[in-house]
Amino acid sequence: MSTGGNTATNVTTGKPNISGAVFVAPKGTTLPTDATTSLGGSFVCLGYVSEDGLSNNNELSVEAVKAWGGNIVYRSLTEMNDEFSLALIETENIDVLKTVYGESHVTVDGSGNASIDVVGEDPIERVWVFDLALRGDRAKRIVIPDGAITAREEITYNDSDAVAYGITISAYPDSNGSTHKEYLEKPTASI
Repeated sequence: MSTGGNTATNVTTGKPNISGAVFVAPKGTTLPTDATTSLGGSFVCLGYVSEDGLSNNNELSVEAVKAWGGNIVYRSLTEMNDEFSLALIETENIDVLKTVYGESHVTVDGSGNASIDVVGEDPIERVWVFDLALRGDRAKRIVIPDGAITAREEITYNDSDAVAYGITISAYPDSNGSTHKEYLEKPTASI
């Protein structure tokens, strides 16, 4: 409950958790239910993300219902689009390659050499988790129970920029209609 007034300590930035910020697991994996509990063994970390970080486009489309005479008497939700965008920069990480291109399209030989078949297919649905470190040792976790990569950005190869796999993850609603969940944990007070 708000007590009123401005509180500067409520202003924060969203930095990646130092032990990893982007995790993926097969759809149906047991979901975390707080901001700090360790993730199960099915989750793999996708490593560093570009300095642009993580973006969440949580767009609502609402249509106005007008009465005779022009007054707006109701607004109805017609669409909700929940998407997350980021650029994975550990482009030699096999887990990143399997996530971006599909596990069955990436093969690795005994020496660690990889072969990637880039194909068009229906998006693979997975569980996604983003772990953030906020101001004052607070933790934030974003959990997408059912999300799929629905866009891949242009890949640029040059002398100065990191090769990056820019992706968009579309979050689909669960049985309760929730497309993603967010958990925020404040640090325990020291005595």
